[in-house]
Amino acid sequence: MLDTLKISSVYLMSIFYVSVGIDHFRRPEWYVEIVPPFLPYKLELVLISGVAEVILGFMLLYPKMRFLAGNGLILLLVLVYPANIYLAYTNGAALDTSPLIAWGRLPFQFVFIGIAYLHSKL
Repeated sequence: MLDTLKISSVYLMSIFYVSVGIDHFRRPEWYVEIVPPFLPYKLELVLISGVAEVILGFMLLYPKMRFLAGNGLILLLVLVYPANIYLAYTNGAALDTSPLIAWGRLPFQFVFIGIAYLHSKL
């Protein structure tokens, strides 16, 4: 049962990262809005992070690549965390969302980091 849950989480997170990565190309302007003002090349950063999410999401599916995928996702999640901080700093205005959603996103990044760490150990 536990093995089924672990593998299911790998597939679920793989689908999540690949779909969000593709969305970076479908709606880049949405992601550009939360890139902090002090960072240059906002569109390029959004596209690079989208490529990374797609690649790392697919890598999760291959047991021999999970260690790299998990650690790569941890690095990516840390690198994009300033976007979540900026969204919270604007109380959601950067995406025209509520402060509750903007601030509520912050702890979820740590959940995703934890899941990526667990996947790197499978």
